[in-house]
Amino acid sequence: MWPDLFGYRNQAVPPPSGFRIQSFGWPSLAQCGVKQSEWKYLVAWLTMFNRYAGRRMELRHLRYFVAVAEEQNVTRAAARLHVSQPPLSRQIRDLEDELGVALFDHGAKSVRLTEAGKVFLSEARTVLQRAGEAVQMAKAVASGQRGEIHVGYAPSLSVELLPRALRLFQEANPGVRVQLHDMSTQEMLRGLRDEKLHVALLVQVSAKAMAELVFEELQRYAVCVALPLAHPLARARRVGMEQLAHERLIAFTLADYPEHHVWLADLFAPLNRPPQIAEEYDSATSLIAAVEAGRGVALVLEPFKCFIGPRVKIRALVPPPPALVIGIAWRKEANSPATENFIAAAKRAKSV
Repeated sequence: MWPDLFGYRNQAVPPPSGFRIQSFGWPSLAQCGVKQSEWKYLVAWLTMFNRYAGRRMELRHLRYFVAVAEEQNVTRAAARLHVSQPPLSRQIRDLEDELGVALFDHGAKSVRLTEAGKVFLSEARTVLQRAGEAVQMAKAVASGQRGEIHVGYAPSLSVELLPRALRLFQEANPGVRVQLHDMSTQEMLRGLRDEKLHVALLVQVSAKAMAELVFEELQRYAVCVALPLAHPLARARRVGMEQLAHERLIAFTLADYPEHHVWLADLFAPLNRPPQIAEEYDSATSLIAAVEAGRGVALVLEPFKCFIGPRVKIRALVPPPPALVIGIAWRKEANSPATENFIAAAKRAKSV
């Protein structure tokens, strides 16, 4: 039921006769047939919904309430908040109206919390604290100081680069958590495109495979052969590619590492014969275990020496095949500051 604005008491108040909103704009008050003496009532009728129907609790209401509760005096709370007293009192009344409960008992010179007000004070402080923490966290993430990034890698390719990049990154960004994902090259490319990975350390692939992605070279590694300890070629200092033409070759699985099989075919192309792939494995650990067991030989990168120890022999190839390019890949579109910082750390790692 609306107040008595135009002489209609205790009934819904319609707008003045002739008042309509046209598609081309608002009509003039004269066109509506509204007398000048009634303008103030019209304004009151039009703004009523803004004042009463649109009321919503905001964080400032909670800040005002906490200040008044802690000061137990509206004047002192207003001075603390750097606002005038009347608007502060009005905000407190609006808050009580929205909640439908009295938060304060008002005395002549002070205010005291009601039982409901005491409970609300505790909750309001918690909300304001969490809101403040959320703001600080958002700012920290936006500046790259906090957050989380997901990094794809292949152990056999990044055994040297990844530890150095992680150390440099964590020294400069201690608040950012790094999640590592051991993946095949194809999995890393899909992870980047699906936005499950932020960056990936992988072997260089074709330009077509890198569509929508950026690749930057970090390192070039010499190609070597891994041999069982008892293999006759293990006694030589260097091994020729033609000597491997008839050897059982251990390789990574074609389904997960198609680029590895293309690379092997290119290495054996000058011999006019395809590689004799005898067995396939889905990880560097299982591949080396197969070589150690005498199942065959494997073409690997020089950094394999870092984690296989004396289990197998690593020998250089003659003539040396083209070095394999290892680098870092990321999406072309805008990346988070934390991602940019990791890319920068990886670039610095190649020179450490």
